[in-house]
Amino acid sequence: MAPDPLRSRIVKTFKLHGLSLRSEGSTYLQSLLRESDTSEVEEALSRIIDVLSNLNLPSPVVDRTALESAVSECNDDVEPENSDKMFNVIDVFDAPCYKYNAERKKLLLDTETKSLFGSGKDKTRVMKDRYWMVMQRAQRHDLFTAPVPGFSSQSNKFQLQTVEQVLGQQGDHKHTIVLAMLVQIEEGKYYLEDPSAHMLLDLTAAKFHVGMFTEFTFVLAEGQYDDSKSVFRVTGVGLPPTEPASITRNFFGNANFFGGPSTTCVNGITLLKDIEREKQDAMFVFISDVWLDDVTVLAKLKTMFTGYSKYPPFAFVLFGNFSSGKSHENTIGKLQTGFKALADMLASFPSLCSDSHFLFIPGPLDPGPGPILPRPPLLSSIVEPLTKRIAHLHMCSNPARVQYCTQNMVLFRENLINKMCRHCIRFPNRSEELHVHLAKSILSQAHLAPLPLHVLPVYWSYDYALRLYPIPDVVVVADKYDAFSVNATDSLIMNPGSFPKSNFSFKVYMPAQRKVENCEINT
Repeated sequence: MAPDPLRSRIVKTFKLHGLSLRSEGSTYLQSLLRESDTSEVEEALSRIIDVLSNLNLPSPVVDRTALESAVSECNDDVEPENSDKMFNVIDVFDAPCYKYNAERKKLLLDTETKSLFGSGKDKTRVMKDRYWMVMQRAQRHDLFTAPVPGFSSQSNKFQLQTVEQVLGQQGDHKHTIVLAMLVQIEEGKYYLEDPSAHMLLDLTAAKFHVGMFTEFTFVLAEGQYDDSKSVFRVTGVGLPPTEPASITRNFFGNANFFGGPSTTCVNGITLLKDIEREKQDAMFVFISDVWLDDVTVLAKLKTMFTGYSKYPPFAFVLFGNFSSGKSHENTIGKLQTGFKALADMLASFPSLCSDSHFLFIPGPLDPGPGPILPRPPLLSSIVEPLTKRIAHLHMCSNPARVQYCTQNMVLFRENLINKMCRHCIRFPNRSEELHVHLAKSILSQAHLAPLPLHVLPVYWSYDYALRLYPIPDVVVVADKYDAFSVNATDSLIMNPGSFPKSNFSFKVYMPAQRKVENCEINT
């Protein structure tokens, strides 16, 4: 029997792009394209292959499951506005976990079941995973890529070395650069450690560049090893280089590393770009330390809601702590009373309750399983009054992830600046503001909490949930420190500041213009 010409065309087109189809895959495409003419078949196959090439496929053999995902993505690009794709709040406990495979030089999806009660193996993998995320990115940086013979720019190239390579050098030791983690193995003595070995440091003559350098920070240490004293004499300490998300995706493909319903990165979906551009008036309002047991805070919230009632923002993002903490007696009872008061107040603003999204993110002192990150959402029994009032209510984890059209946002409530300053081995230099040091540190470490685990505990199996890789478009670190916003590596990092402690100030972000405004309630 002569082969089906449509099937032959499908198989041949995939082979031309270095892909091979399983039998059930080609049968599936035949059933979809049977009624299409030649030009439509070619266009459809071209679009499907484009989507597949952006997915992080484990092999060039394409099965039906991968094809169904690709076809669904193609349909999303031509369907009318889909609110489920336009806005998604992602619980970090459900976010995908990708790990770097050094042998294949790829980010691979880890499908292993996670548990809050991690094993010893999970604990050892925490720092190894953080190390490889930082190391593979640094190895691709222009400063550390292999020089091209015949080009004069090779004089500006450096070679990254592991600790083991430094310790194993014979003869005179030259100045070298090592990427490793700062640790204090013995009291008062700092070491550089990576998966290969560790070595003692002499930081007397070290110049520290921009950033906050605490224990467990991955650093670029420049210096020379002294065989006679068995010590690495450091002349300079800096943070590993960062890279924009666009470069990360060029290298690893367009898979959705962030989370949400889309199988590919939303940054490339044309429909969402158009929606984002059309919604010029969309706003996100960020407010931190919303003390619901404080009558002054409630009065200021009412003033703010009154101002926004005629033109409801797209979303209000309210960060904890949701109580002032002045009394620790019956905290849950006070919160229930506070959320009921908020629900009663919102009843006077039906436009906000029906049109705006409300996101609630717990703070460090709010009731929960303890100070371990990530934190689950607030208990449903506490916020029950709001469920009857607000149409679009989202009780979020801490941190939380939000996808709005083509933008990825990370929302985090923690007093990070204070903790990092307290545990710096050398206080940040005054050439930059503290918030600049913080922004560069968390982006460089690709992590929201680059601190020792005893200072800021993390569930070992869910450490990836605090990862900032690829770098999101917006990172909100709600801190009791003064409000700030700073742009770095094509990302906007901001802190709305403490609402009650900063003259009732808050931040407003406009995604269409990618701009942030400082706001304050004076009346």
